[in-house]
Amino acid sequence: MFEGLTERLTRSLQNLRGQGRITEDNVKDTLREVRMALLEADVALPVVREFVARVKERAVGQEVLKSLTPGQVFVKIVNDELVHIMGDANEGLNLNAQPPAVVLMAGLQGAGKTTTVAKLARHLREREKKKVLVASADVYRPAAIDQLQTLAAEVEVDFFPSRPDQDPVEIGRAAVEHARRHFHDVLLLDTAGRLHVDEAMMAEIRRLHEAVQPVETLFVVDAMTGQDAANTARAFDEALPLTGVVLTKVDGDARGGAALSIRHITGKPIKFLGVGEKTDALQPFHPERIASRILGMGDVLSLVEEAQQKIDQQEAQKIANKLKKGKGFDLEDFLGQIQQMKKLGGMASLMDKLPGMHQLPDSVREQVNDKQVARLEAIILSMTPEERRRPEIIKGSRKRRIANGSGTQIQDVNRLLKQFSQMQKMMKQMNRKGGLAKMMRKFGGGRMPGLPF
Repeated sequence: MFEGLTERLTRSLQNLRGQGRITEDNVKDTLREVRMALLEADVALPVVREFVARVKERAVGQEVLKSLTPGQVFVKIVNDELVHIMGDANEGLNLNAQPPAVVLMAGLQGAGKTTTVAKLARHLREREKKKVLVASADVYRPAAIDQLQTLAAEVEVDFFPSRPDQDPVEIGRAAVEHARRHFHDVLLLDTAGRLHVDEAMMAEIRRLHEAVQPVETLFVVDAMTGQDAANTARAFDEALPLTGVVLTKVDGDARGGAALSIRHITGKPIKFLGVGEKTDALQPFHPERIASRILGMGDVLSLVEEAQQKIDQQEAQKIANKLKKGKGFDLEDFLGQIQQMKKLGGMASLMDKLPGMHQLPDSVREQVNDKQVARLEAIILSMTPEERRRPEIIKGSRKRRIANGSGTQIQDVNRLLKQFSQMQKMMKQMNRKGGLAKMMRKFGGGRMPGLPF
């Protein structure tokens, strides 16, 4: 996410970090680079102009000139202004209404509305403990209703049945009545994709809006359309009173133009980001965390929150106790760790949130990827339980069987066993008094052995 913008911005700002003094000249050069980085990221021109003007105004003021670390202060100014153009703070859903609180989803065809309804339903059920009902008023797309029914079962929320021969407004009214009678806290109403220039379809959604009186009207838009996402959202807002935006397919957007343009152009907050295909791949939009990621400083807070929600705490404690008692960390435990990591979105998602990861050489980043992790998992899954507990018994014929079973080469199995042996030695050292400090001195500046990449 935002890889291109992160790379350009950090390179531009790096030149100023070491400066003892900031002048109008070196600020001008850096801002020219920042401007180009934003334009290449498909950020809307009015947004770029205002952003650069605000940064320049603050950068050549007393705030920076009197600082002992002007380069760092300049980076902080850029960070603050990025946060400002994206909306300053997270704005969640306003569900303070007489139940059921109705949330209407609108957007173009193919933006991911139906999947987003399921993701949002899961988010509200799991994190906010709401009783959720979902309904589809999309009577035009074949199987749209069936798709939502399947997703509702997957995320364990109630589904209100509808038919393609019904009027969307009648579906909306009936769904609200059903939600009221069955004491649902929230009704999420999916709608058909439509263009803002299609007057008949826009009239239909206005009638639907009037009939169900939603507390939130969310515009779902594909992040990969860049600044066009912001322009489309503005056009929809002129026809329909939007309360917020959900940006989908953010994991495939290396630029970031939509995230940086929408708030400024529409005045509407981005409330959620869709960061993958699975139903748990929805994140509340925190401008300060996104700005931190864009500047290559990671997003440790989001990582911690995800870990608390998705990692099996009992399993983690079991491994911690095992190590504390001096019992061996075996391949069964290692497999568990790999599977826990996959719950956090895999290596790509982890590296996106860890500070400084963009500075790793390409050769290292290519090695640390989800394909490599999947290969390790396949090798371990091809072992018997006994082999996972006692990897020292894996010799010639066993190695051949494991390689064949996992679709890898014998040297891949050898590499895993060697690296795992190093990892076990490291963990034994960490368990002794002062072992971690000694180990860090021993390997300081070099690659940590035992990492499975």
